[in-house]
Amino acid sequence: MKTQSRRLSWVPIFVLIISALLSAVEAHAAAGRRVSLLCTTYPVYQITRNVIDGVKTVQVDLMISSELGCPHDYSLTPQDMQRLSHADVLIINGLGMEGFLGATVMKANPGIRVIDSSWGIREVLRSQEEDRDEGPRDHSHDKTRQEHSSGLNPHLFASPRMAALIAVNIAEGLALTDPAGAAAYRKNAAAYAARMNRLADELADLGRRLRNNRVVTQHGVFDYLSRDMGLEVVAVIRAHPGQEPSASEMLKIVKTIRQKKAGAVFLEPQFPVRIGLIIAKEAGVPAAVLDPTATGRQNASLDYYEKVMRLNMDVLSKTLGVKKDG
Repeated sequence: MKTQSRRLSWVPIFVLIISALLSAVEAHAAAGRRVSLLCTTYPVYQITRNVIDGVKTVQVDLMISSELGCPHDYSLTPQDMQRLSHADVLIINGLGMEGFLGATVMKANPGIRVIDSSWGIREVLRSQEEDRDEGPRDHSHDKTRQEHSSGLNPHLFASPRMAALIAVNIAEGLALTDPAGAAAYRKNAAAYAARMNRLADELADLGRRLRNNRVVTQHGVFDYLSRDMGLEVVAVIRAHPGQEPSASEMLKIVKTIRQKKAGAVFLEPQFPVRIGLIIAKEAGVPAAVLDPTATGRQNASLDYYEKVMRLNMDVLSKTLGVKKDG
């Protein structure tokens, strides 16, 4: 990204479109009733908690268990339907992550308002692609993107740069549904975005100092973070969500690791690690766990994301090594 203003240039468009959705939610806030927010996934829930910190006019709940992870094969439960029916605002990840919702939301609650936390980020991603130097690209994990209706990888949250934009989106949506808290939402989001961008700078600096920047990941969750850090993902173990690789696919990954001289296989705490450990052992490279913060305690501290990402930095440094002159 070239500048902060460029990253947020789409926000006015977001405001114009969302303004058309103002409804009974505003009336609830004006009448003194707390506006009920419902987040689909844990990362969005954690970011929302930071955005609404200190605001007494809203309350937030989480639809999917905080221990589930990415809901690639998820199906709505009766409890989910009940939560939907009582919520004023639904905050989603977007970019096809919530394929399980379909038309169910409006059936369960015709008056609910939806804030798509990925709004406008498609344009940001395209501008970033234009900023990158031209050259050969590795499409080995593009299948992960194609599994989603948007055609884009929906795992935005694992990148602090993207988490910053998500926070601003959520704040703008909430500012319109609860005008009384607008200033607080925007202030909180700005502070959170600043922290995320500082964290992203630290990760990018580490990426430049690593001895080996070629890695294998368990699925496409780290694509944006890898891009931001300058890492090259040479292979993905679970290229198809919910499906382990076949024996022939495992052998292909091993061959790729050797040919590309990848430094490590990185696994995730949200998935079984057996296949990844087998691949790493066969290829003769170390395996380690990186946490994309797709899961966590529902009552985790507001700085949980930063803490986990800094632990990830330690893992990357120890596993891939850091240049002495870095």
